[in-house]
Amino acid sequence: MTNYEIPTEQWAQVVEKSGGPVIYKKIPVQQPGPDEVLVNVKYSGVCHTDLHAMRGDWPLDTKLPLVGGHEGAGIVVAKGTLVNDSDLPLGSHVGIKWLNGSCLACSFCQQADEPLCQKALLSGYTVDGTFQQYAIAKAAHVARIPEGVDLDAVAPVLCAGITVYKGLKESGARPGQWVAIVGAGGGLGSMAIQYAKAMGLHTIAIDGGSVEKEESCKKLGAAAYVDFAKSTDLVADVKKATPDGLGPHAVLLLAVQEKPFQQATEYVRSRGSVVCIGLPAKAYLKAPVFDTVVRMITIKGSYVGNRQDTAEALEFYARGLIQVPYKTVGLSELQNVYTMMEEGKIVGRYVVDTSK
Repeated sequence: MTNYEIPTEQWAQVVEKSGGPVIYKKIPVQQPGPDEVLVNVKYSGVCHTDLHAMRGDWPLDTKLPLVGGHEGAGIVVAKGTLVNDSDLPLGSHVGIKWLNGSCLACSFCQQADEPLCQKALLSGYTVDGTFQQYAIAKAAHVARIPEGVDLDAVAPVLCAGITVYKGLKESGARPGQWVAIVGAGGGLGSMAIQYAKAMGLHTIAIDGGSVEKEESCKKLGAAAYVDFAKSTDLVADVKKATPDGLGPHAVLLLAVQEKPFQQATEYVRSRGSVVCIGLPAKAYLKAPVFDTVVRMITIKGSYVGNRQDTAEALEFYARGLIQVPYKTVGLSELQNVYTMMEEGKIVGRYVVDTSK
């Protein structure tokens, strides 16, 4: 068994007050509890949720001070006394996800809905996350990363990939059917297109603001692209993108603005499903009751995947079916990434290297 030399201090990005900014500073390295592991985080993806955590604009209190981040890929370097050696030996490659831990005993946990656990611990929100060099997570909930997988490339799969894969499963769309992906040019959207294709679905990518986004979506496998910024009739254009003109069988809403959540029921086909995944602050859903009833439309939310969803999403990636468009920068540059995110300038995903 390899023994790792663990420092007493580490570099981290810390939110000291709601609204930010993040501060790059040294903080102590924590020790794992009996059912926990200490992970030497090598890389962490940057998610829009991290920006909300820094701003404090969701109706869910964050811990302060806070180390954000919930897409951390790294190596187990220490573990608690209750963690089985055969399950998670030191040196294991693991991922720290949004769901850092749950009680494993409530009705939700027992029915594989552990993200709905009332005692859930959320990485980078209610507990410190992965924008640090050494992070703590419950051993039962860390993702087991397959051997041979690059840690920098797989980091975004730990939130964005699992989340969209779960959303596609929740949509009920079957191979050969059509799915509209709203916010297709972003980090979640870029993976949603690929997971949908790997699952045998045809995708309509909806986004706007740059030619680069359209090129990226089509390169990743989108069958059609609708630019909401240029479209004079978005509903008609989305319907027209399907072979029979009746609209997609499902819509995945990954947008971070409210308006798309008001439009989706207008272009989804009858008996279709609208799946809400993006979380624009203080936003509301709106749909005409009459149309929703007589067209038998399903509107639902999809949160994050459970442990089985995680394993399945990582398996798709390990088989080479998912390519994550990402750029790597140093952890010290996280505030610049947030600025680009606020300005809508990010295509794909940013990953931070904790050693820089």
